[in-house]
Amino acid sequence: MPKGPQGQKRPADVIGCAIKVAKIATGEIEEKPDLKEYARKGGVKGGKARAESLSAKERKEIARTAAKARWGGKK
Repeated sequence: MPKGPQGQKRPADVIGCAIKVAKIATGEIEEKPDLKEYARKGGVKGGKARAESLSAKERKEIARTAAKARWGGKK
């Protein structure tokens, strides 16, 4: 099955594609909401919740590992 620019499923035949475009234009088929924005909001909440659940010692260890990966020596 052919795919659109963002990977959407599209009908393989010309008539089926035309009918789908017409349904989208008339509002019979609703397009999906912006899922990236929805996921970003969840990620922001998740990071804050994770930070609150970790102890100070665990947070320091995670920060130390991250700093070592970013600035530490040879790759």
